[in-house]
Amino acid sequence: MRHAIFSSNPSSSWYFSHGSGTSSFELAVVREHMDNYDFSELTGLVVDDSRFMRQCLEQLLRALSVGEVITAQNGFEAYDQCARHNPDFVFTDWDMEFQDGPTFVKRIRTDPESPNPFMPVIMLTGYAEHRRVLQARDFGVTEFVVKPISAGVVYKRLVALVDQPRPFVNSGAGYFGPCRRRIELAEYGCSNRRIQKPYEFEAAL
Repeated sequence: MRHAIFSSNPSSSWYFSHGSGTSSFELAVVREHMDNYDFSELTGLVVDDSRFMRQCLEQLLRALSVGEVITAQNGFEAYDQCARHNPDFVFTDWDMEFQDGPTFVKRIRTDPESPNPFMPVIMLTGYAEHRRVLQARDFGVTEFVVKPISAGVVYKRLVALVDQPRPFVNSGAGYFGPCRRRIELAEYGCSNRRIQKPYEFEAAL
C-alpha cells in the first residue's frame, strides 16, 4: 500500500512505499541544480508522530546532503532536541499527540527559555485550506508545505531559508515571528551561504 505522504507519481516526485525502496527520479533532477548549495554543515530536525513519516523525511534530507538530521515524535521532544542540538531548521507536522506543531512553534517563539526564538520552522500539513495557511502564518512558521510533498518542494524550502531569510517582527500585540508578508517564495536565488539567523526586526503590519 502506497502512502500519500509523498506524491506517488515517480515522474515528478520522490515517493516511498513499504518494501520497495525509493524512486530517485526527481532527486536526480534536483541534484543537477545543487552545485551552488552545500547543506552538509546544516542540522535539521524532523518532528512527526508517524515513525514512517519521520524516516521518509529524514532519508530525503540526507539524500539532499543535509549534514545531520535528528527527529522527535511530538512538540515536547522537539523542544528538548532544539535545546540540545540547536538545529538550523525544523520540519514539523501540524497534527500530533501530546503537543502539536502550532503549540511547539509558539513555545519556540515566545518561551523566555527558548534555545532560539528565530529558528526557521517549516510546517507540514495534509490540509490546504486558506484558513490553515493563515493560522500557520499567525503561529510564527517560516514556511508552509502541504502534503503530499516532493523532493523539489523540500529542496526549494531549504534554498529559501538559505537565500532569503525572513526578517522577524515583534508587533508588541502578541505576535513574534517571521514577517507575515510572505508565506511562499516564487523565485529562489543562488548562493553558497549557511543559514543566517535573521536578527533583523521590522515594523509589524
